[in-house]
Amino acid sequence: MAERREFGDGPLGRAANTIYWYLVVELLLVLTSLPGLVVLALLDRSAGNAPFVVLCLLPLGPAASAGLFALRERATADALTPATFFWRGYRLNWADVLRVWTPALAVLGLLGFSLANLRAAGVPGWYAPGLLVIGAGLLLWTVNALVIVSFFGFRARDSARLAAYYLAARPLVTLGNLSLLVLAGGVIALTTEVLFGLVAAVWLALVLRNAGPLMADVEKRFVAGDRAADTPE
Repeated sequence: MAERREFGDGPLGRAANTIYWYLVVELLLVLTSLPGLVVLALLDRSAGNAPFVVLCLLPLGPAASAGLFALRERATADALTPATFFWRGYRLNWADVLRVWTPALAVLGLLGFSLANLRAAGVPGWYAPGLLVIGAGLLLWTVNALVIVSFFGFRARDSARLAAYYLAARPLVTLGNLSLLVLAGGVIALTTEVLFGLVAAVWLALVLRNAGPLMADVEKRFVAGDRAADTPE
């Protein structure tokens, strides 16, 4: 006799489970980021508000890390419990995430403030491209660092060094992250931050998929044999 299929094993069941997982992760992303996002929506888009923007974006780091954690567990989870994995990832990683997320936001806020006030400061216009390149590099580093601290227990300084190392060591991952950042910026510029927020879980899933080679290399080289190796010089 043919084996009896469990409920949810069919194509429609698997699709429904996937949609449910993403919806729950998306709702939790919004919930954990909501205080900062509400204040951010009320702020004027002026250079003087850059410090307040940084403060409003602080909750996004731990939330994004928890989202990455929950999305990775979807493939191997025995039960349909995305909220459990989200809160586990949040509890485990929020402090480590803030150690890399906070300085990155502070520097990005400073760069944004500088770009907005170049003319008033009488700085040559060619400074702007340089600041944009620095900002793009910092964003790429932040994505790498967010992935690393979400899944590995390195010290903050080692995670920071690894994030910088893999910008060059895995150029295809870096290029993929750049494409995803451009996509996010395009969605926000052409629509609103609210629309991007509604698809943030899907965007994080793309980040996670793109980071696969980076994560595999970290596991192979730096956590193989249940011991952490030295980080690259």
